[in-house]
Amino acid sequence: MEDKKLIFSGIQPTGTFTLGNYIGAVRNWKPLQEEYNCIYCVVDMHAITVRQDPVKLRQNTLNSYALLMACGIDVEKSILFIQSHVKTHAELSWILGCNTQFGELSRMTQFKDKSQKHADDVNAGLFTYPVLMAADILAYNADLVPVGVDQKQHLELARNIAQRFNQRYGDFFKLPEPYISEIGAKVMSLQDPTKKMSKSDENPNAVILILDDKDTIIRKFKRAVTDSEAEVCYRDGKDGINNLMTIYSSVTGKNFAEIESEFSGKGYGDFKLAVGEAVADHLEPIRTEFARLSADKAYLKKCYTEGAEKALRYSQRIVSKVYRKVGFVDRT
Repeated sequence: MEDKKLIFSGIQPTGTFTLGNYIGAVRNWKPLQEEYNCIYCVVDMHAITVRQDPVKLRQNTLNSYALLMACGIDVEKSILFIQSHVKTHAELSWILGCNTQFGELSRMTQFKDKSQKHADDVNAGLFTYPVLMAADILAYNADLVPVGVDQKQHLELARNIAQRFNQRYGDFFKLPEPYISEIGAKVMSLQDPTKKMSKSDENPNAVILILDDKDTIIRKFKRAVTDSEAEVCYRDGKDGINNLMTIYSSVTGKNFAEIESEFSGKGYGDFKLAVGEAVADHLEPIRTEFARLSADKAYLKKCYTEGAEKALRYSQRIVSKVYRKVGFVDRT
């Protein structure tokens, strides 16, 4: 790989990405390929920390892989693979787990949240999965990790683990830095704009899925919660409009001042329709490309097999050195 900084990022295979996943993370991955060495991963091992239907998990994993390609991840420019296909992640996770404190993991906010949501299955994987996340990153000695606000704590833990390893065994791991996009980092629910847009929302009108058809997208935006002021402007207390302006800005490239000017004197109905049409038109090429890729299963398999081979070659060099540093006997 060329001598550029390396970016690693992974996404869970929980079915179709939401508009929030897309704007907050996945869309930003495409342009990064020009400036950085990029390694992207569908993290199916993370997914099983909560109970999964095996048939759905397998399909969701393949769909997520195809969606990443449809969103612009070029397998010639980036390494794109499925996590469970690359054994070094699990191997490194054990070593890093032995360099992680119990107290650190018990302070993870997402563990507390998920333990409450899945109280009948608070398993060890749910507790230790931030260590696997650290292994995902450190197996490639990544410089940068695109993270949402809710993942910053996990990245900080990865840095702490790397630092502790370096102190015990000598400088080896880089301390990965967060790569956070400025605008659209957090897309909120269309029905409760104080909450993040989530696929698990019980109200289907709250969430835009990037494979929703145009009519569905427009209908959901028309039903979006706003306020009684009927003024399109970005300010405190206008959570619904602020969210719609963020989304509109993200897909059109217009700043908030331009949006306010465009809709000056117009009602929320006009604005919501415009947002819906802009989002639907922006997502149309992704839907088309996803359909094409999904129909070509042999090509998809070739891509994820080759991606895993590249990822294994890259990470194996790093993990072999880690094995040596901790005192394991060489296999060869």
